Amino acid sequence: MALSGRLDGKVALITGSARRIGRASAIELAKEGAHVVIHAKSSSAEIEAVAKEIRDLGGKASTALADITDEKSVQGLIDGIVKSQGGLHIVVNNAAIRNETAFEKITLEDWRAVNSVVTEGAFLVTRAAIPHLVKAKWGRVIAIGGVAGHSGVFDRVHVATAKASLIGFTKAIAVEYAQHGVTANLVVPGKIGGPRSATSGKGGAFPNNAEPIVTQEGFPEDVAEIVRSLTVSGFVTGQTVHVNGGMYFI
Repeated sequence: MALSGRLDGKVALITGSARRIGRASAIELAKEGAHVVIHAKSSSAEIEAVAKEIRDLGGKASTALADITDEKSVQGLIDGIVKSQGGLHIVVNNAAIRNETAFEKITLEDWRAVNSVVTEGAFLVTRAAIPHLVKAKWGRVIAIGGVAGHSGVFDRVHVATAKASLIGFTKAIAVEYAQHGVTANLVVPGKIGGPRSATSGKGGAFPNNAEPIVTQEGFPEDVAEIVRSLTVSGFVTGQTVHVNGGMYFI
């Protein structure tokens, strides 16, 4: 692992980082010298494997289990990180549920399950973490959105709604905490290749069968590169950055 040192002394929490974009982002931030906390709700073996992978490459990583939809669990997560690592500087709100259900068949339970993880989870984690970012006078809040919240998508109204909410969330955090050295940005992946988990769904069907216009497939590492860039930069905030190979234009 080539360590640049640009994030030396910084501690990063990436929610939902057992696989795909979360895992790739953790590895990228570790390359920059950050101590990364690999998080999952219950997949202890998976997050331990990611942490071991990072440590074996010469990086710094630990693990934490927490239900980000539960206020007490989130507070315990943040308190535990600060106690063990001495602080917290970077929050990547990546955890999500992205299943497919036709709109008229979405139950209230389905709706709340998706929004509780994506919207409320980002709120609870960031709210608990922000005092520590302010204390450090340096912080990064990054949310992982989804192109469904911008272009529209079939059978994912609940997902599109939740992901779209992160636009306003990110801009408001950027405005309120800029004076404290904290930036906030939203990264919006399009169709990303690689193995998908049960909670990731099939990837969604988009209007006019929209596909990337570039010839190469997108992978979690492509998204993680943008996460890394927004973390090391202090002059980009309140922005929505699309990573979709040209399948959607702003």
